[in-house]
Amino acid sequence: MEGDTFRLGNGGRVDGKVVQTFQTSFIQVQNILDQNRLLINEINKNHESKIPDNLGRNVGLIRELNNNVRRVVDLYADLSTSVTKPSTDIAPSEGDSKGGHKRNRPA
Repeated sequence: MEGDTFRLGNGGRVDGKVVQTFQTSFIQVQNILDQNRLLINEINKNHESKIPDNLGRNVGLIRELNNNVRRVVDLYADLSTSVTKPSTDIAPSEGDSKGGHKRNRPA
């Protein structure tokens, strides 16, 4: 996939490396969300049991859940940054109607 170029619906192109980064990030997010579902189920069971040891265990489980949510937020923030930063990975198609070269503004 790396080195390949994929066409977008708007006529632009995306480098395979960008697509691979998205896929990897979304797989990581999905794995964390799956783990969170299991944690939430265990937290609910412990809460319903009203057993003091189980309720005490929930403290650690909720911390783990919080950390996982932070990881998901960080992954999405990283993706957002990679999408919004100027990149040569996304290029207009050869038949782009805007044509011409972009001017660089002085800093």
